[in-house]
Amino acid sequence: MSNLEDILKRIGEFGRYQIFLFLLLCLPSISNGCYMMAIVLLAYTPKHRCKIPGYDNDTWTVQGDYHASLINRTIPPSDDSFYDYDRCHVYKQTGTGNSSSYTMTQCSKWVYDHDTFDETVVTEGNLVCSEEMKPAHAQMVYYCGVLVGDLFFGMLSDSIGRRKTILICTVCLLISSVSTAFTPEFYSFTVLEFLVGASNHGLFILVCVMGIELTGPSKRMLAGVLMHLFFPVGLLYLTGTGFILRNWKTIQLVVAIPCVVHVCLYWIIPESPRWLISQGRYKEAETVLRKVALKNRKPYPEKIDLSQIDKVKPGRVWQLFTSKTLAWRTCIIFLNWFSVSQIFFGTTIHMSNLGGNFYLKFLLLAVVELPAIAITIGLLSKFGRRNVHAFFMMLSGGSNLLTIFTVLLGGKDFEPFTIALCCIGKVGSTGAFAVIYIFSSELFPTVVRTGGMGASSCVARIGGMSAPYIAKLGTLVGSHYGQALPLVIFGCISVTAGIFTLFLPETVNKRLPDTIDEGARFGTSKEDLDVYVQASDYSDDSEETKFPPPEEKTLL
Repeated sequence: MSNLEDILKRIGEFGRYQIFLFLLLCLPSISNGCYMMAIVLLAYTPKHRCKIPGYDNDTWTVQGDYHASLINRTIPPSDDSFYDYDRCHVYKQTGTGNSSSYTMTQCSKWVYDHDTFDETVVTEGNLVCSEEMKPAHAQMVYYCGVLVGDLFFGMLSDSIGRRKTILICTVCLLISSVSTAFTPEFYSFTVLEFLVGASNHGLFILVCVMGIELTGPSKRMLAGVLMHLFFPVGLLYLTGTGFILRNWKTIQLVVAIPCVVHVCLYWIIPESPRWLISQGRYKEAETVLRKVALKNRKPYPEKIDLSQIDKVKPGRVWQLFTSKTLAWRTCIIFLNWFSVSQIFFGTTIHMSNLGGNFYLKFLLLAVVELPAIAITIGLLSKFGRRNVHAFFMMLSGGSNLLTIFTVLLGGKDFEPFTIALCCIGKVGSTGAFAVIYIFSSELFPTVVRTGGMGASSCVARIGGMSAPYIAKLGTLVGSHYGQALPLVIFGCISVTAGIFTLFLPETVNKRLPDTIDEGARFGTSKEDLDVYVQASDYSDDSEETKFPPPEEKTLL
């Protein structure tokens, strides 16, 4: 047997033992769903207005029915509805009698609408008006932490192993997330959010890698998609937590404390046999593989020398740009990672700026992810990676663009249709997110697959970092135009990325490229490289599954 895939075919590609391990590895995916969207709740900006000077008992519900003397001290007598509109300024009277005048000044105290939350980071720190960009900065820093965590913990796992790195990530996540609930001010909150983002998503990437590395080649697509099915479960948990508790500190603690369970993975999950082999630890790798065979009730193939398994010399990411064909494809893949991350997170962040009940909208955007992933599993094998991904990207982008009509032309009466279009867009972005993981990993040649996926993840985080600022445009612009603008931007980029996807080659049921040269020739009409094989035969060494040499042309 020439590689690990051949051994996994014999001892079980996704047997009962791997299913058990896979379900355990999915637990951090639930936490990932909570943490990736938690800041939408923690840093929620409620409706607010300036607190009336000299009126200590002023609340959000007290509007327009003030004592005349209070009105005269805060707003011009000719405009007693001022507080229904201005959130950041008050009028102060200077002088008396005929020489009196009114000066607009920025207020320093506010009253908030507590219908959605009793307290958030925004209301506690008064992060409104001149400070209103700070929540977007915190969200950007969180996604920056995600980028750093993917890179740092990915490299660390290649060095010290998957299990140890999972334990380190879990401990870091617990410490930083629990500490976040006790931060006294905004800057310490932001620093801890960076650490939460790094450790949370670093842990998620590691369990995804472990789940795939313990699975046989014909079942990896299923395992890769199913891992994302637990993300919306975390969103549902977060929605219920927010609805019941209503306080950002309590919500943070209730999300953080269950992560203690992840510590147990270190003692239950075995080390990746693929990593052990790469480190020359063949005896330990054999022990793991024999345990898999025993638990799956499969015979372990004897007379196997793991030290003789074929190894592919790793390449470098920059080699993806040594060929025009590979460079073009890599840029398209990067554009799709950027767009799908931006629209996936941006739609959820921006939905708080739309009308309707906050929790109902959040719940709907979480629930629609479940059928989206189920649909993706059914479509992938039948219609291929390229067409399904392009469909989902254009569905997501097109739905966001259609909100122009419901927001600008329909107004408040069409809010349910706007929410419905956002939900359809979330279905598209969820499906696209699940497909892009599989599609891009199959397009990148084996020698640079890990590096290519790492670079793609970095580009995706840049898309995530841009999402809060685009969503914030809705608040800065104001009116119906502010509600529509972020969705239009998300939609245009998504549709563009989906169209470019159609220029990529299909990968389903095809022998995937190993080298840079094979990657450049993959799917081209010049070379007869589209050799169809069964998914379970990807690792077969027979000549019919190899990339054939260039066709020899003879003169007649």
